[in-house]
Amino acid sequence: MIVRIVTAGQFRVEDELLTELNDLDNKLVLAVEQGDRIAFHTLFEQMQDLVRMQGSPLSEDELVPSDVVIPPPDATFEEAADHFVGEGLISG
Repeated sequence: MIVRIVTAGQFRVEDELLTELNDLDNKLVLAVEQGDRIAFHTLFEQMQDLVRMQGSPLSEDELVPSDVVIPPPDATFEEAADHFVGEGLISG
């Protein structure tokens, strides 16, 4: 699976990581629904760190469509929250 963190590049992550990413995604949706900015920012950072630490960065020359696009690290609650509604970023 290819995950893009906007402004930070693309990462190839193993399918086994999907469950953990989906769990964080679901928690982010809940944090948005509850308006819990502190939980949101903590979870949002955890999601990005997980991708960066467990994923393998793709070279800038490698053009591959992204399966999941995570908003940029400096996104505000309002900007990022628009992405974490309904099923969130990851469905499945």
